[in-house]
Amino acid sequence: MEQYIITIDGGTTNTRCILWDNRRNRVGEERREVGVRNTAIDGNNERLKQAVKECLECLTRDNGVGWDRIHRIIASGMITSDVGLVVVPHLTAPAGLAELAEATVAIQMPEICPIPIYFIPGIKNFSQDVTFDNFEAMDIMRGEEVESIPIIEKYHNGSPMILVLPGSHNKFVAVDENRKMTGCLTSISGELLASITNDTIIAKSVGKRFLDAADYDREWLLLGYRNAKKTGLGRACFSARILYLFKDSRVEKIQNYILGAALAGDITAIMNSSAVRADRQTVAVVCGKNPLKQALMDIMECEGMFSRIFSYEPVEGMSTSALGAYMIAEKSKII
Repeated sequence: MEQYIITIDGGTTNTRCILWDNRRNRVGEERREVGVRNTAIDGNNERLKQAVKECLECLTRDNGVGWDRIHRIIASGMITSDVGLVVVPHLTAPAGLAELAEATVAIQMPEICPIPIYFIPGIKNFSQDVTFDNFEAMDIMRGEEVESIPIIEKYHNGSPMILVLPGSHNKFVAVDENRKMTGCLTSISGELLASITNDTIIAKSVGKRFLDAADYDREWLLLGYRNAKKTGLGRACFSARILYLFKDSRVEKIQNYILGAALAGDITAIMNSSAVRADRQTVAVVCGKNPLKQALMDIMECEGMFSRIFSYEPVEGMSTSALGAYMIAEKSKII
């Protein structure tokens, strides 16, 4: 009788569960717009528990798979945090596939499902006490370490790497010559971009809309990036209004400019932060979707930051984080 695997990817605002057969084929998917944000707001995780339970029940029922045919359930992401389902302590960098596999823990949660759920931990940059002298070097991730595993597998060639994982919080993951993640760096540039776009005097200049991939303009993007790098984000953003009033009132051009300005701080962080180490011998792999992916690649190329820059394209129909969880489970020999 064929056995199946379920992966759970728990994020800030969404929870996704995928049913896989034993040949890594995706059979079904369920998601709910419930995440750890709801736990933080509600003060308890009951809504999150119910969302995971519903996803698992729908996957098994709708695909005609009984619990006796579910070999393992593997969870990763913010679902392992203090606002998730259970708290699984971070591993300390450096850590890679083997360390994540060894640290995966099985926990019974009968209020959700009748079989154990295997939780994959996140990674923190170091383990010593955080002080005013070292706090900037500290960072944490839950979920991105799992997403990084298949990317490292595909692109690692023996050189150090930086993996760029864009989102509302852009995450930059450093990888050493031995395929171990040595640290990460997080920025809130996505949230800053959203605030600038919707809640500032610049909103009219960008039409209260984010840039569409079809309207991407490298020249205007780099203009915004260079001005923010020179004068700071606040001044660069007001200069967008100047451009709109006196130079070009096409909101698409100003959207490109603002995107470049919002990303300037991320590039400065990669160059100067103690959280990750990267130089011109480092290989970069940029994930995500356009126009953000293309914007980051163009800025990095313009700065001559890395030896090579790759654009990561996931396998069609395959969740990178779910694939990473599957690979960690294989390594731990639980599947």
